[in-house]
Amino acid sequence: MANSNNESESSAQKAKPQDEKPLRASMESLSSGPELDPNRLTRKAAFMQITMAIVANITIISSGMGLGFPSIAMIELTNSTTSVTLSESEASWFASVTSIMCPFGGLLAGFLLDKVGRKKTLYFINVISIISWAIMALASTTDSVLLFVQLMVARVIIGIAIGLSSSPASVYAAEISHPNLRGRLTLLTALCTGVGMLFIYTLGYIFKDNWRLVCIICGVFTLVSLLSVIPIPESPSWLVAKNKLPKAEKSLKKVRAIKENENPQIHRELDILADNIARFRANQTSKSKWVMLQRPEVYKPLTIMCTFFFFQQFTGIFVIIVYAARFSIEAGVHIDPFLSAVFVGLTRVVTTILMSFISDHYGRRPPALFSGFGMATCMFGLAACTVYPVAGTDLYWIPTFLLVAFIFCATLGFLTLPFAMIAEMYPTKVRGFVAGLTIFVGYTMSFIIIKVYPSMVHILGSENVFLFFGIISVIGIGFVYFFLPETKGRTLDEIESYFRGKKTNDGEIELKQSVEVKV
Repeated sequence: MANSNNESESSAQKAKPQDEKPLRASMESLSSGPELDPNRLTRKAAFMQITMAIVANITIISSGMGLGFPSIAMIELTNSTTSVTLSESEASWFASVTSIMCPFGGLLAGFLLDKVGRKKTLYFINVISIISWAIMALASTTDSVLLFVQLMVARVIIGIAIGLSSSPASVYAAEISHPNLRGRLTLLTALCTGVGMLFIYTLGYIFKDNWRLVCIICGVFTLVSLLSVIPIPESPSWLVAKNKLPKAEKSLKKVRAIKENENPQIHRELDILADNIARFRANQTSKSKWVMLQRPEVYKPLTIMCTFFFFQQFTGIFVIIVYAARFSIEAGVHIDPFLSAVFVGLTRVVTTILMSFISDHYGRRPPALFSGFGMATCMFGLAACTVYPVAGTDLYWIPTFLLVAFIFCATLGFLTLPFAMIAEMYPTKVRGFVAGLTIFVGYTMSFIIIKVYPSMVHILGSENVFLFFGIISVIGIGFVYFFLPETKGRTLDEIESYFRGKKTNDGEIELKQSVEVKV
């Protein structure tokens, strides 16, 4: 055993910066080192980390706008009184092609996160989003065929951007933030997606007959988002992985809000960082990422997260987001469909803000359990309202209430947590790759349910589709109770050790599986 350790140390000393496949050391490994107090977080450092995470997540707003855009453009695009229109078949492809491309954007995110870094990935998302909005704003006003082709190209591009947006900002936030801030900062991605959807729904309500103007406004906003990313530093974890230690030191000082050129704390952290690099390289082999998937600290959280995304998609959350106006009509909501969409967007934003505090205070599991119960109740209620119509009675408001309540409950757990927990559940060594793989699986399921939803309504009827969503929500409650671990208050290293089944100096790492809440 001693000889094995000596060999490991020897190989660590021989590791060189030009190694072809250096492994990243997580920022969390710094804050969990023996010399450092994990609770030591200055106000300046907290301010810097919060600001950086917010700026990184502004990029996600454009993706939220792209996700909700079909809801506000479909009516005008299919209006026979306008000069150029789309057929019903063309319009359905316009709405759904984004979902086809999102999985590929998710895979591309994993590649870009590892190869070019977190910051340049955010640049790329903004640039291609601007191109998409520009194509739609300048699309043909005289040729319907050309209009359809241009819109499809633009939607393919924005679909890739939406898939790309699901992980980079949350991964960046997780890697720069203190454990006490990480929970709410990783939820910013879900919040900004909701803000983007609310923004596009509101623009659609204001400019009902001018979707081109909406595209121009969205393009200008995305340009501002691109410029705002420039001042933030690259993730120290990624810089260390690429052996850019001087830049990592500079970035770490910004993250920790330390201005001194010579600071003992920074040097201690960099020493720990260097030790981790040597240890990871000493254990590194030429195994591919697919071989890494066979390790328990990778395949266990991957299985859990893909299952969580299944329940997210097949409980009807994204169906409501994409088909907001149509779903409102089928659910018996008797208000302006555009206004109903605004209510849906507003509810999601407000609840996501609330969720950031709930997640930090109660953890991940209790809100998820409440979310599943609330979603099931609302869907069963909508099914009942479909069978026993309440239009024209004193209870006409119930379908609207149930729809808004469903979005409220979904945002508290099943909608936001899967995206937020991606940044927590995976080891730093393969986080970019596995996060991209998870997004690919999640959006593939999204495409399936969005594409088959109209057929389900036609074949089964609205009431049975609502029952289906409610039953899946009930099964999701069981999944959360028995399988979803609690990550609140745990460092990324502790989470990885839990899935690996490894003990630390404090004994066996146990991520609470109960609904017990620590205040």
